[in-house]
Amino acid sequence: MQMQKDIHLTGKDLTAMVQLRPQDVGKYAIVPGPKDRLETLLKKIENPMKNFSFMEYTMYTGMFNGIKLTAINGGRFSTDTSITTEVMCNAGIQNIIRIGTCGAMDENIKVGDLVIVDKVIRGDGVTPYYVKDDFVTKSDKKITDTLEEVAKSMGANVHRGTTWTTDALLRETREIVEAKRKEGAIAVDMVSSTILTIAQTYNIKAGSILAVSDNVITGEMGFMNPLYYMAEANLINIALETVKKLEGK
Repeated sequence: MQMQKDIHLTGKDLTAMVQLRPQDVGKYAIVPGPKDRLETLLKKIENPMKNFSFMEYTMYTGMFNGIKLTAINGGRFSTDTSITTEVMCNAGIQNIIRIGTCGAMDENIKVGDLVIVDKVIRGDGVTPYYVKDDFVTKSDKKITDTLEEVAKSMGANVHRGTTWTTDALLRETREIVEAKRKEGAIAVDMVSSTILTIAQTYNIKAGSILAVSDNVITGEMGFMNPLYYMAEANLINIALETVKKLEGK
C-alpha cells in the first residue's frame, strides 16, 4: 500500500486538532521563544485567555489598547517554530512579530544592541521542504520599518540588515561564519528563517527583531550581561508599541 494522503499532517490539521478558529485569535501575534518571556508579555495584555496548550507551547489571546492580540511561545529552534508558525498562519493571524535573540557577526554590534531582520540567509533544515533554493526570505517592509522607528524612538541601538539562520549552534566555525558575512549577514539566529519563510508562503506579514546576546566575531559571551537582559525586556515594549502604530493608534 502507498501512503494514502499527500501530506500526513498539515498545518490545517494541527490547527483543527487544537480546536483553534479564526475568531479565537487576534489580527496580530507577538512571538517570543521561551515561556518566561511569554509570561512577561502576558502581564501587559488585558484579560489573556488561553487558546490551547500543545506539547510545551501555549497560546493566549487578549486585548492591548483596544487591539485583539495573540501571544505564543513560538519555539527556540527551526523545527518547533515551524509547528507554531503553521498554526498561526492557518488560524488566520495576519501580522506576526518575532521577538528573539541573536549573535552579532560584526565587531561593531554590541551585546544589548538590537538587530532588525530585513532578509535571511537560510541555513536551517526546515525551509528546504517549503521553498526552492532561489527563494528570497524577507520580512514585511511595513512591520520592519515600524519596528525600527519604534525601537529608535525608545533609545535602542538598532542595526538592520541581512541575518543568517542556522540549526548548528555548536558549529558556527570561522570558515562558515566568514562565508555568511561575505553574503551580507550581520547576525545569526536559529528561528527567523523558518518563521518568515512559512509566513511568506501563506502571504502573511511577518517581522523579526532580535536582542544581541553574544558576538561571534569578538568571542564575547553576553548571556549574563545586564545589557542583554534589558534588551530582551525592551523587545516586548517595542513589539507592543509597533502593534499600536500599525493599527494607527
